[in-house]
Amino acid sequence: MRFGIFIPQGWRLDLVGIEPGAQWGVMRDLAQRADAGQDWESLWVYDHFHTVPVPTEEATHEAWTLMSAFAATTTRIRLGQMCTAISYRNPAYLAKVAATVDLVSGGRVEMGIGGGWYEHEWRAYGYGFPSAGERLGRLDEGVQIFRQAWTTGTATLDGKYYQVDGARVYPLPLQDGGIPIWVAGGGEKVTLRIAAQYAQYTNFAGDPETFTRKSELLRDHCAAVGTDFDAITRSSNFNTVIGATEAEVRERLAALTSRLTPALGADAAQDWVTKLYADSPAVGTPEQIVENLSRVRDLGLSYAIHNFPESAYDLSGVELFEREVIPALR
Repeated sequence: MRFGIFIPQGWRLDLVGIEPGAQWGVMRDLAQRADAGQDWESLWVYDHFHTVPVPTEEATHEAWTLMSAFAATTTRIRLGQMCTAISYRNPAYLAKVAATVDLVSGGRVEMGIGGGWYEHEWRAYGYGFPSAGERLGRLDEGVQIFRQAWTTGTATLDGKYYQVDGARVYPLPLQDGGIPIWVAGGGEKVTLRIAAQYAQYTNFAGDPETFTRKSELLRDHCAAVGTDFDAITRSSNFNTVIGATEAEVRERLAALTSRLTPALGADAAQDWVTKLYADSPAVGTPEQIVENLSRVRDLGLSYAIHNFPESAYDLSGVELFEREVIPALR
């Protein structure tokens, strides 16, 4: 199994209490720590503008700005977003941005891409909120533009949603064949079909039942479009809270709830923590997490990306995971 780690950027209120002027230093140091070791193949950020579960005045740092900054301040680790919303930036422009970051990084960028879903920030930023069908239609056309741009240096598409005519993306990304594409989401009729047709990686839910169903549907889509199911790496994201004992896990969850309470209120903070962490396969002791992830690994999961909600404040959980979980699964 391969492993990625999310760097806190504020979206999940994971920089609360850290002064804005100090936040980049926290993010940079965590990225450089992951870069210096060998446990993590990749680091990730989210592409969002407003915090969840509700918009607040707390920080949410922009994903592609961070991609560029991490590209210049790390040397080994791969750099991804989970996932870029296709409609937030013109796809030809985004192809150029990503190609530039790939050069800055020495060829380490991953393109996580999806249709987008957070209605509040869509409307607040003036993007409207198109139907799911339109958002996924844009995703399909945007990925086609990426593939052209990164393999030929130009992109031309007279699509329903995007029209580009000889958009030039030079120099090409450093990576042979262009930047790897991760199509994120488990939409069964459209998203998984787009993934089957264009992606090197997918990303959908990591509980065994859902993972199995989405995998079977992905296989069907691959057969329909004539691509190799086994060539697509299946990944999942995991909200991760680890403790040496079950009591320590409960203490960490309680500390997280307390940290979120000033921003959300006590009831909303408790509800949010329960929603994200109560049923996560990556919440528990090392032994429990290894058992849970092994079950999904045996179903075909080969890439796990972990979000540690306390990593900006306390690295002991990350260290425990590196020491006892990664070696057992790798």
